[in-house]
Amino acid sequence: MTTIELINEWIKDNPFIWSIIKFIILLVIVLMTIQLIRSYLKTKISNTIIRYKAQKGIEIIGYVLLIILAITYFSGSIKDFTIIIGLFTAGLAFTLQELILSIAGSMYIFLVKVYKPGDRIEINGIKGDVIDVDSIYTTMMEIGQWVSSDNYSGRIVKLSNAFVFKGPVYNYSKDFPFIWDEFNLPIRYGSDIDLAKSIIIKIASETLSEYTTNSKSEWKSVVNKYYVEDAQIDPTLAISLTDNWVQFNLRYIVDFKKRRYVKHILNEKIRLEIKNTKGKILLASTTIELVKIPDLKVNVDQTKSS
Repeated sequence: MTTIELINEWIKDNPFIWSIIKFIILLVIVLMTIQLIRSYLKTKISNTIIRYKAQKGIEIIGYVLLIILAITYFSGSIKDFTIIIGLFTAGLAFTLQELILSIAGSMYIFLVKVYKPGDRIEINGIKGDVIDVDSIYTTMMEIGQWVSSDNYSGRIVKLSNAFVFKGPVYNYSKDFPFIWDEFNLPIRYGSDIDLAKSIIIKIASETLSEYTTNSKSEWKSVVNKYYVEDAQIDPTLAISLTDNWVQFNLRYIVDFKKRRYVKHILNEKIRLEIKNTKGKILLASTTIELVKIPDLKVNVDQTKSS
């Protein structure tokens, strides 16, 4: 018998295995086509946002196409769709609970717009910038850990989308891409307090004017959309008296990605202005005052000294 005849004979004897092989070949063709289209879009679209959305759209279409192919191939027609989906879902619900929850989470993230690539979020105790959201995982560029403030640690974290159902999701940029920040300045007693107040407010107002102006319109949208009271957007200064100094607390609004840089600029400008007052304003530090030194009695052994 020739090779072709042997193959035909094997196919007649093993129809089910041959059916599976044909389906795998079809599956590989579809996956390769999707990958080729994604590669083509990657080279032809220069805009990062449009390229990302186009690639994700092709990926979703590919998943839908594969599901339809699997149903029509093994059932022979679409009429058995409900039965097949029921059996398929029951099996997956028992064996792949976490996977199903991750896929459901990705749909929830997409439909409800919990977050999107470019947002800064904190979920399951991990904070970072979202750089990708696929059907199973959310990928983030981590912030913090051993690195202070809002700097990248350099680690890329993949987190299951199922976590959107398991705890709170903190979004630093959704609807309102600004956050409130503050820091304290200790001013020594005896300094010109009124002059210090005017310097700090002046510097804060000038440095933060762009953020203040842009955030006011954004905050109005938040107030109209949610049940939240109106808030003070302009920089505010609160003073409290402590045992050691007059504490100035500056509170202000800033872009969520520029918190560390803006705090540095404010501190540097305030430091230079205080220095230029030539002693009228002095920064305080923790001091210890000795009220009384206890009496000490010293006994000297005269015999040994002689």
